Amino acid sequence: MNEPPRRDTYAGYRTRLVEAVRATGIRDLTVLHAVADVPRHLFVPVALRGQAYEDTSLPIGNGQTISAPSTHARAIEALRLTGREKVLEVGTGSGYQTALLGLTASHVFSIERVGALANRARQALAEAGVKNVSVLVGDGTLGWRAYAPYDAILVAAASPDVPAPLLEQLAPGGRLLLPLGTPEAQVLTLVAIDADGVQTRSAVSGARFVPLRGTHGFDG
Repeated sequence: MNEPPRRDTYAGYRTRLVEAVRATGIRDLTVLHAVADVPRHLFVPVALRGQAYEDTSLPIGNGQTISAPSTHARAIEALRLTGREKVLEVGTGSGYQTALLGLTASHVFSIERVGALANRARQALAEAGVKNVSVLVGDGTLGWRAYAPYDAILVAAASPDVPAPLLEQLAPGGRLLLPLGTPEAQVLTLVAIDADGVQTRSAVSGARFVPLRGTHGFDG
C-alpha cells in the first residue's frame, strides 16, 4: 500500500495544476486524482521548485527533463489502467511519472539508464510515500524479464520502432505506449496485443521526447 503524501504548503498549487491538466482534455478521474496527490516539487531540482506546479517541462540534470504533467497524464490515460495492472516503465527520469503510475496501477517496474537519476528518483519516491515501485539501472530497451509479462508498458523516450524485447514482455491483452519517430518529432502510439497475439497500433497525439538510448533504441 502507498502512504498518502504528507500535507504541505504546495497543496493549493496541486489543486490548480489539476485544473490546468483537466483543461488540456484529460478526463480520467483516477489520473487527475494522482496528479492531485503526487508532490511534484519533490521530483524537480530544489532551485526549480517554484515552477514545480506549472504545466511545463523542466530540466532535471544529466541532459534529461521532467515532462509537463499534462503529457504524463495523457500517456497514462491512454493506457486505460484499472489499478490492477503490473506496469513496466522505460525511462524513470525524475520518478514523477513513476509515482503517478504507482497511484494508478498495482505495481510499477521502472528502468533508468542513468544511475544518478535512478538514485534521485528512488529518494523522491520514498519521500513521497510511494512504495509499490521498483527501480532498476539498465538498458530499458531490453525490458525487465524477471517480472514479465506486463499488462502495460510505458516508454518515456522516442524510439524509431517498438523494441522487440518489450513486445515479447507484453501480456496478451496488454497495451504498450511509446513515442515513435525521429529524435526531432514523434507520434505517441498505442500498441495493443489481443488475446490471440494480434497487434494493432493507433496514434494518440503528436509528441516530442528525448531519444531512447540502448540496444533497441537510437544506439542500436
